[in-house]
Amino acid sequence: MGTTKDWFVSWFNTKYYHTLYKNRDDDEAQLFMKNIVAFLNLKKNAKLLDLGCGKGRHAIFLNSLGFNVVGADLSSNSIAYAKQFENKTLHFYEHDMRVPFKSKFDAIFNLFTSFGFFEDDAEDIKILENIKNGLNKNGIAIIDFMNAKKVNENLIPFEEKTIDGITFKMHRFIENGFVHKQIKFFADGKNHEFIEKVKLIDFKKAEFYMKTVGFTIKHKFGNYQLEDFNEATSDRLILVLE
Repeated sequence: MGTTKDWFVSWFNTKYYHTLYKNRDDDEAQLFMKNIVAFLNLKKNAKLLDLGCGKGRHAIFLNSLGFNVVGADLSSNSIAYAKQFENKTLHFYEHDMRVPFKSKFDAIFNLFTSFGFFEDDAEDIKILENIKNGLNKNGIAIIDFMNAKKVNENLIPFEEKTIDGITFKMHRFIENGFVHKQIKFFADGKNHEFIEKVKLIDFKKAEFYMKTVGFTIKHKFGNYQLEDFNEATSDRLILVLE
């Protein structure tokens, strides 16, 4: 498992993380899933891995489309929640993505910026190696990341959101190649403070990562409608890898 300096170990495992992000757009996420599955022409019953699955909303939806799906996430709380939705073709496991997988998959999805958490490039590259080694012959990986250039140029330094009676105060800044989000709030009788930080990986750096592990970038998209990637204007950097 991660060390204490791995911010995501504690933050992702709290109920507050899920409160802050409870209003994420499921319709947009499901549209993305439908679009990418159709684009990839995945066969029914194909074995898919949702790596960094959280509480399993995308894995559950992919399973509803007729696929055999495994969801994996570091957060024990998230996996405990997701397990209530398991069936014969949907299973959830607690897993650190830095650890190799025991099974192989026809496609591996790493969605909604679940990559780039580590200071050392070698750890990110190790994750990519695990993804590559976890694919069946002719398997495909999909990594959905933020567009680093647009984030860098349009950073909102302060934001405040009140959700379920909790006021989250968020400060964003860029330091040492990472975008940081400092999250402060008062809940359950005490003050809390957490940090999120994600590496700013632009397309050039992503390309370097992929070449290092022997991945070929087959396609790159700039949003969940699968429009072409434009470094100046796209919201996302979605890579289809083989």
